[in-house]
Amino acid sequence: MTDELDPEDSKIITLARSARARNGSPEGAAVRDETGRTYAATGVELPSLTLSAIQVAVAMAVSSGATALEAAALVSEADDPADTDLAVVQDLGNATLFLAGPDGALKGRYI
Repeated sequence: MTDELDPEDSKIITLARSARARNGSPEGAAVRDETGRTYAATGVELPSLTLSAIQVAVAMAVSSGATALEAAALVSEADDPADTDLAVVQDLGNATLFLAGPDGALKGRYI
């Protein structure tokens, strides 16, 4: 796997890192829709609602009118994304999910 990323893919990793740091969350996510708009989020944990950071970012994109994703990024200590995160990204097409560590280092690409 090469660590070379397109500048737009690096941008969503940076956005995901920023969301994670801003909220002090274990995970941050960002997605880029088919028009190039980006959405960054962290997870939600309420008594009646639990969503991962990827799920929140995808929901933000869909509620803003996105019909497809170009790419998604997840910043986490985890070694692999959750199956539910991969599924929600696939719901909007064949986008690549980039998994990065808190330092921004790429851990993997998932389609």
